[in-house]
Formats: sequence, C-alpha cells, structure tokens
Amino acid sequence: MSQVASIRNTIHSTKKTQKITRAMELVAASKLVKCHQQQAKSVAYASAMEKLIYHLSSARPEFRHPFLYPNAHSNRVGYLVISSDRGLCGSLNSALFKQLFQHSLDQKKQGHESVFVPVGQKAVQALKRYGGEILAQQVHLSDRPDPSKVYGLVKVLIDEYQSQRLDAVYLVYNQFISTMKQVPTISPLVPLTLHKKQQSEQTWDYLYEPNAQDVLNFLLVRYVETLAYQSVIENIASEQAARMVAMKQATDNAGGIIDDLKLAYNKARQSAITRELAEIVGGAEAV
Repeated sequence: MSQVASIRNTIHSTKKTQKITRAMELVAASKLVKCHQQQAKSVAYASAMEKLIYHLSSARPEFRHPFLYPNAHSNRVGYLVISSDRGLCGSLNSALFKQLFQHSLDQKKQGHESVFVPVGQKAVQALKRYGGEILAQQVHLSDRPDPSKVYGLVKVLIDEYQSQRLDAVYLVYNQFISTMKQVPTISPLVPLTLHKKQQSEQTWDYLYEPNAQDVLNFLLVRYVETLAYQSVIENIASEQAARMVAMKQATDNAGGIIDDLKLAYNKARQSAITRELAEIVGGAEAV
C-alpha cells in the first residue's frame, strides 16, 4: 500500500473514532443532567431528615443509639467503596483508590484492620488486586440505581457495626462539585456526625407515635441508608461529568490528529505527483 493510501485510511479511521467520542460526550452530558436532578432531590431529603434527627436527639439526650457513639472494641474499620463500572472517565477512579489505600494504610498504622464493600466493577477489581477482605459487593448498577441494592450493602456494614465487629464505617466516593471538578472523598458513615447548623432555635417539640425512641431508631437507619444512596448518586454524576470532559478532550485531540494527517497527506500526494511528472519528463527526453 502506498504512503498516500495509508494516510487516507488513517484519516478515515480517525474520523470514525472522533464520531464515537463525540457521541459519548453528548450521551454523558445528557445523563449528567438527570443525575444532577436526582442529586438535588436526595440532598434536600437528607437535609430535612438530619434536621429532625438533630432536634430529636438533642431533646432526648437519654437515648443512646449506637450510631451516635463510636465503638472501640474490634480494631476493624469498614469502607463502602463506590466507583464506576466502566472506564473512559479519566483519572476519576484511580485518584479515589489512591486516597482509599492511603487512608487504609493510616488505619493499619493505628492498629485497625480494613474490610471493604465495593460498589462498581472498578472498585471490585482494585480491591482484589489490593488484597483487602471483601464482605459483599455490587456491580452493574444503572444510572438510576435501585435503592434496595444499595441498602442491602449498607445493612452488611451496619450489622457488623452494631455487633461491635467494626469500630467505624467510612463512605468512599467522588463528590460532585461541578462539571470540571470532582473530589475523591472519604467521610464517616457511622458513627454519625450531625451538623450543629441543623439545630433549630424553636422551643417546640413534636408528638411522636408510637414513641420518640422508636422514631429515632427508624430515622437513624434510614438516614444512614440515604447518605449511602446519595453518595452513589454523586459518584454517578461525577462519572458522567468526568467522561464528558474526557470524551471532549478525545474529540478535540482527534480533530488535531486529522489536521496533521491531512497536511501529511497533501505533502505525500504532492510528492507523488511531482515524482510522476519527473518520470514522464525523463521518459520523454529519453525517447
């Protein structure tokens, strides 16, 4: 195959790749809008629940729920690690795992062993390479994940914590800040840290049925599940944002490669024409 034909084929294949990356960019942008809407609803729901829990726990200090106080019995900590199932989203997953493994190493230096519950194919693969103990796992969640699947994984860690086989449980996910910024985050899931800004200055109290303690017990479990589900939604939004940016960069890079190839194609074509003319002129002079 001549050089001109080889460059022409390369330009053709690069244009096909550019169309694919452009389509993936548009799909990621569309999914990001939907994920952002889900995230806003989840944040509002969790904020209202946190306000009620803070009010109830402050008004009833005699209730000592295990989710509000740390354990110190097992020297083990658990991680709910949330990642994507697919790649092509830049360094989103690798940056998260780097921070996770450093945090786990710091815990080990303090005498704590680590156990993991991964969500997403990338987390499962990374933890198997890392060699950590996996209590449960979930892969292939959709862009609109079923809450029951997330709650089941949370229950595994909650049961371990309530049985005093874990001293703490951490959420590991990518926090969505903006389209251009996603932050790898490790935050405590249990014991809970309630923000004082949720404190109400009103002196009224609720009437609880069947009683305040049962309501608090129910709300705390639901709140922990909601935080985990909210983290899954944020990680999906971060994944789509990172993929959109990565595919835009790939599309732009493909455009630059095509321009360079066109220049090389024109030079090779002009060189071939010049060579053919020289051969024709040489042949005519020989005759």
